[in-house]
Amino acid sequence: MDFLNALVALTNFVVIPALAYGSQLALGALGVTLIYGILRFSNFSHGDVMAFGTMWVILTTWLLQAAGIGFGVLPTALLALPVGIVATILYMLAADKFVFSFYRRQRVKPVVLVMVSIGVMFITNGIVRLIIGPGRQSFDDGGRFIFSVREFREWSGLAEGLALRTTQFLTMVIALAVMIALFWFLNRTRTGKSMRAFSDNEDLALLSGINPDRVVRVTWVLTATLATIAGVLYGLDKGFQPFTYFQLLLPIFASAIVGGLGNPLGAIAGGYIIAFAEMTITYAWRRVLGHILPEEWLPDGLIQVLSVDYKFAVSFALLVLVLIFRPTGVFRGKSV
Repeated sequence: MDFLNALVALTNFVVIPALAYGSQLALGALGVTLIYGILRFSNFSHGDVMAFGTMWVILTTWLLQAAGIGFGVLPTALLALPVGIVATILYMLAADKFVFSFYRRQRVKPVVLVMVSIGVMFITNGIVRLIIGPGRQSFDDGGRFIFSVREFREWSGLAEGLALRTTQFLTMVIALAVMIALFWFLNRTRTGKSMRAFSDNEDLALLSGINPDRVVRVTWVLTATLATIAGVLYGLDKGFQPFTYFQLLLPIFASAIVGGLGNPLGAIAGGYIIAFAEMTITYAWRRVLGHILPEEWLPDGLIQVLSVDYKFAVSFALLVLVLIFRPTGVFRGKSV
């Protein structure tokens, strides 16, 4: 029975949160890896693009709620999601037309495009703060449970409880559906195959008659869609604040690089690797070990490797280790 209590506590405080967080990082890392694999530069504006799309979803959600329009037991934000996706797509297509395309035509080095993306990052961050403010905002719904701790305890008779929030469940389900749809698009459609060919060998793809402008537009559309979905799922699960999305840039890039930059499968794997690493290293293990070990064996303190305040340090440490010992990542993407 003590082992079951330990397993339930581990699932409640580590496994489920890590699966939800890993799904959010994986979607964000997919956007980063698409840009790097096809347009060949690291897009440092991606975190703030996530905030931009999420902002429009929040504003639309508020309008729908004011009009008395809801989505039943599901968050109203899901109804507003298409508005955020369209707004972000238009914004990124405009950014490419008026900013990125100029430098792409000049065939500048990738580091120049990186610097340009940092400029777009600051502009996007300013726009978001100007429109919705720098403070913490809420969708004002979605805080429901598939099942609560009390319900689980009554059902199981265990001392430990297990809860699954609606936002966590939706994050995992929607992320899985989006990943499947993306891989189907890249592997089964003509446009997706063109994008893969362009990524593998740009010159040969151009000789084959592939339209580079179309590939670029589709890449930005996919990236904007992934960024908005990832941002909204993260916001529903943990709350929205513009600066938080800027901070997410580190674990997102760490996910893409650890998995293999430019490799979509690697981006997904990297997202879960980073999430589980952060959760396990910053979790206080005393509660779990208390069910397994005799009380006299338990050391004093929380049995915590690092405080939660240092969770981004875990991402950074993994990133550095991968860059030193395996620059191409777990799934052998492009070297950084």
